[in-house]
Amino acid sequence: MIEDNEDQRLRRIAERRADAKLGFRTHLLVYVIVNAGLVAINLMTNPDGYLWFPWAMLGWGLGLVAHGVSVYAYVGDHRERMIEEELARLRRPKA
Repeated sequence: MIEDNEDQRLRRIAERRADAKLGFRTHLLVYVIVNAGLVAINLMTNPDGYLWFPWAMLGWGLGLVAHGVSVYAYVGDHRERMIEEELARLRRPKA
């Protein structure tokens, strides 16, 4: 029974991590497609040659980098450890 609970807990963690990675990959794909479109629009419609698309790429790119760090830096491991510590503290008998 205890092993089943541990397996379920580990599965939930694995699912959460897999969902986060898939979410980041989707975000990256959308970034590439949309920004390719913005580059094309900028180059085809701007006769004076002003390039504004780098500003859009930079702004969105910063968000994309933050998303990637949050997914691949395993900040969630630290959160999980903190949760486990708090649960252990709460389960301790009161003196």
